[in-house]
Amino acid sequence: MKTKIIAIESLDETGLKALEEVAALIKKGETVVFPTETVYGLGANAFDPEAVKKIFIAKGRPNDNPLIVHVSEIAEVDCLVAGIPPKAKQLMDVFWPGPLTLIMEKSALIPAEVSAGLNTVGIRFPDHPIARAFIKMAGYPIAAPSANRSGRPSPTQGKHVLEDLDGRVAAIILSSDTEIGLESTVIDMTAEPPVVLRPGDVTVAELREVLGEVLVSANVTENVVPEKVLSPGMKYTHYSPKGDLVIVKGSTTEISEKINNAVSRYRGKPLSIGILASDETMGCYHEGLIISLGSQKDPREMAKNLFSRLRTFDELGVEKIYAEDIALNNETLALINRLYKAAGYTFI
Repeated sequence: MKTKIIAIESLDETGLKALEEVAALIKKGETVVFPTETVYGLGANAFDPEAVKKIFIAKGRPNDNPLIVHVSEIAEVDCLVAGIPPKAKQLMDVFWPGPLTLIMEKSALIPAEVSAGLNTVGIRFPDHPIARAFIKMAGYPIAAPSANRSGRPSPTQGKHVLEDLDGRVAAIILSSDTEIGLESTVIDMTAEPPVVLRPGDVTVAELREVLGEVLVSANVTENVVPEKVLSPGMKYTHYSPKGDLVIVKGSTTEISEKINNAVSRYRGKPLSIGILASDETMGCYHEGLIISLGSQKDPREMAKNLFSRLRTFDELGVEKIYAEDIALNNETLALINRLYKAAGYTFI
């Protein structure tokens, strides 16, 4: 397949004309990659089962993994769900547009291909001007997972999308690097109290400020597969680099000692070793390819950098990666969730 690649940085006259071209492909039942504030998404008409199937083919994604439906304005939600719970409306008022996906009972308009046969659907109103304009021009809500091959780190830069999906989709809209760098927070509004199924930039503490009691799925930080997979990122291996990734636990001193001892065992061997450290701990290591995730004082910056750092190790051919564990708190929950799943919950 020949992929149409269009660069759009602003919604000026040229940008809008280019956007109309790719939005027309959605109306024809094709797939298009588009930027959002979280990660790049791979979209198709959410009402067209055959178009949605093309998403799964392009990604190599299991078809029992549900998709998130993206809208260009809140008014579009009514026809997609059986009803909007009052608590969901509260969250929409505070966090939309933004990186928050709400799981609600779906309407008959949502095909089984989108919801993986479930009676629920995740809805998001992205806070990205190109994404919103694209969805509006397409004339349909857009079903879209992240625009990467299944299991790989989600794409935060255009080059990541090209690496994974060039030749596998009808068009790719290239724009600036994504602002947040992790997928949206997903919260199940069909449960009482609501349950966070996937953490993201909208934190659990922020959700609790609005709703009061909010639970967090055990799957967020533990290798537990729920009976019902209501959200992307809950069942399969996700976000993984090509190299073997291991999380190293302990105090700062214990972590550096474990990593240095592990790396020393490969001295003189052809295996390429990487270390994922922080600004504060870079100086603890003197062997291997050492990359900083960012400063421990800025968890959001570390989260934004995670997927691009994992792909950097791939670009450099690193075969074994030791990553420092990160202290768990409200601000680091989403980062830890992605890091642990990328490592397949492998710890030392």
